[in-house]
Amino acid sequence: MFFSTKDTGPVADAVKQHWVDTRLPVWARPYARLARWERPIGWWLLLWPCWWSAGLAAIAAGNPYPDPYHLVLFFVGAVAMRGAGCTYNDLVDVDIDAQVERTRSRPIPAGQVTKTQARIFLVLQALVGLVVLLQFNAFSIFLGLAALIPVAVYPFMKRVTDWPQLFLGLAFSWGALMGWSAEFESLGWAPVLLYIGGVCWTIGYDTIYAHQDKEDDALVGVRSTALLFGDWTRLAMIGLYALTTVLFALAAAIADAGPAAFIGIGAGALHLAWQAIRLDIDDPMECLKLFRSNTTYGWIVFAGFVADAFIGWL
Repeated sequence: MFFSTKDTGPVADAVKQHWVDTRLPVWARPYARLARWERPIGWWLLLWPCWWSAGLAAIAAGNPYPDPYHLVLFFVGAVAMRGAGCTYNDLVDVDIDAQVERTRSRPIPAGQVTKTQARIFLVLQALVGLVVLLQFNAFSIFLGLAALIPVAVYPFMKRVTDWPQLFLGLAFSWGALMGWSAEFESLGWAPVLLYIGGVCWTIGYDTIYAHQDKEDDALVGVRSTALLFGDWTRLAMIGLYALTTVLFALAAAIADAGPAAFIGIGAGALHLAWQAIRLDIDDPMECLKLFRSNTTYGWIVFAGFVADAFIGWL
């Protein structure tokens, strides 16, 4: 039965005493863990490119702020599709997860849910995402459906390339195109540059995250930019984050943004520089802290875009 689950305890690296583990009914907890509801950083990272793009579109359109309805839709869609993506990833990676210390307590390898139950839950989350997508214009609907290609490919890339983080970036940064298309029913160089910059940003932060698992990954044959960069990770971060900043600035310039947008991008660059300076690839807890701090980076850039839209409208 779908609701027949067993709770063997939280995932090893989950937030302790989270409401998922203290407030939800026991039968629901494994599904919440599949969707990573106790780790909101994931849907924030998926959401930020959407909100940035909506903010940049507001600047280009001369609107005082991003469409609030679009922001809400992107939020709901990010939560649903991040959960669906995590569930899909866990189904694909169940054999690998069972061999890695940090992931062997995830619901499927831990026996909290069956693969069939996980597949049903995946479909339900995807349906929520589809309902959200259908609220947009036709161009955005087709664009959103195209995002399923990098989403479907990503979980397999760690087996065949040292750059799985690149494919994660292609999937997670897709919202940089969606916010713009929701406003204009088309694309342009501004959202494309924002998208490429988002890909660079994703490679950076997920490389930091991957350093938590590098020993286990090497043992089980999983590849990553963390293993590829090794001791050169800090230098790689500086390059990736610098490219992110340049591409975001170019996108803002093409969108005819004003000073506030560039101040936000500049302040965000300082935050990224702080990450590179603080990075200790041999300290998993510090890597996790820096990874999560990208929520702050998202707010900084978004605040600059929103402020610039309002100032430009006055």
